Amino acid sequence: MSLHYDVLIIGSGLAGQSAALRLADGKKRVAVISKRTVDVSASAWAQGGIAAVLDSRDSIEAHIRDTFEAGSHLNDPTATRFVVENGRRAIDWLIDQGVPFTRGEDGYHLTREGGHSARRVIHVADATGLAVQQTLTEKLLAHPNITVLENHIAIDFITGDKLGLGDRRCYGAYALDTASGRVLTVGAPATLIATGGAGKVYLYTTNPDTSTGDGIAMAWRAGCAVANMEFIQFHPTCLYHPKAKSFLISEAVRGEGGILRLPDGTRFMPQHDARAELAPRDVVARAIDFEMKKRGLDCVFLDIAHKGRDFILHHFPNIHARCLELGIDITREPIPVVPAAHYTCGGIVTDLAARTGIDGLYAAGEAACTGLHGANRLASNSLLECLIFAEAAANDILAQPPRALPELPGWDESRVTDADEEVVISHNWDELRRFMWDYVGIVRTTKRLRRAQHRIRLLMREIDEFYANFRVTNDLIELRNLVVTADLIIRCALQRKESRGLHFSRDYPETAAKGRRTVLRPPRRAG
Repeated sequence: MSLHYDVLIIGSGLAGQSAALRLADGKKRVAVISKRTVDVSASAWAQGGIAAVLDSRDSIEAHIRDTFEAGSHLNDPTATRFVVENGRRAIDWLIDQGVPFTRGEDGYHLTREGGHSARRVIHVADATGLAVQQTLTEKLLAHPNITVLENHIAIDFITGDKLGLGDRRCYGAYALDTASGRVLTVGAPATLIATGGAGKVYLYTTNPDTSTGDGIAMAWRAGCAVANMEFIQFHPTCLYHPKAKSFLISEAVRGEGGILRLPDGTRFMPQHDARAELAPRDVVARAIDFEMKKRGLDCVFLDIAHKGRDFILHHFPNIHARCLELGIDITREPIPVVPAAHYTCGGIVTDLAARTGIDGLYAAGEAACTGLHGANRLASNSLLECLIFAEAAANDILAQPPRALPELPGWDESRVTDADEEVVISHNWDELRRFMWDYVGIVRTTKRLRRAQHRIRLLMREIDEFYANFRVTNDLIELRNLVVTADLIIRCALQRKESRGLHFSRDYPETAAKGRRTVLRPPRRAG
């Protein structure tokens, strides 16, 4: 089955939805592929808020400086200024869409998070991403120019190289309808990757199950460069509870006075950094990891109870409710927390118009490496980046002249059969996530990375053989993408001979005088 649109957007988080609305308002016929239902995304899980200069006591220069400080000065200056200077306009657009940001006595309430020198994080209580997503989803589903393909997963891009045309252009993608098992050919002169990150490559993550590095892996196979994949942000405070899955305790809890303690109540962050609990995430995550390993702890504790019940219920109603469901009353007792894989700072190399190295193919959000985050993302810069580069992509697409599509072949299943042993997929999935956690985690060594690389190569051969012989399924597609993404993370990590930001190596503990991006380019090949 073949479908044709003006623009294909893969992913239904904030980057995908905001781009779709801008393009559809510009009279483009847009298809949005959503792996699950359209409301399931990492954006919807974002609690803290969106960083932007909205207060007269704050400044563009201060936000840029904080972003550089968090990113260990590996940030791209032009991209960083581009994002920060457009922050207020992005927030105004969300307000125009109807997002109900929390108000204070003198306008919108701004909170402060780790790494920020001022209060500049606008939010909707402690569920900002969900509120933004719900607001945009309602508009998305009602827009006459937008077609949403739920429960579809993209497999690979259709490029001029693969069609034998000899041009480096994207003409759409193949996508599996997971309900029917049919593979669709979705053609479009412009395609936007908005698939999010790759947190599920690790055993413990704050990300939803959909975060399997799909867009990054597909772009790499299509011939795009990727950069800085070694910089995986581990959120310091994921709820530690056997019945809690991937529940994040917002950065704002520390920003509003939360204190990290050992089981005996001792505060430990001042011994690790002068900024204590307000240090950037990489510093806090390493400090927690150090204390847990040194003392043989399963977790540490984040205490906000001293701020009082009314304060907590006003600022963190959702965190309070979720913890209470699990028997933890955060107004009276501390929250057990552990670090968990949270954000992929690297990704597909893009420019200020969100263009990749392949014509007609764009990327925005966590799947892209714009240069904003450097070696570590500053808290609440992620949703801002989604908005800015989704708009940039939409503007560039709208400025392009109309382009006809070549004839696109259908998906070929003539040489494959149904899988005889699904256990191969589940076993490889478990093995991959566990050794990535053990060998490519918060603290790394060259020996551990080499061990992980050896296992990756074995897994890649097994998965490629499985993919070549059996019909695609959602699990197989995700596993294939995860192993590619894991390989990219390891390859970038092995190239970095220093410790910087989120990449800490015991073999190279010093930070080099001059930081450089780690860029990987795939070999040019057809097919």
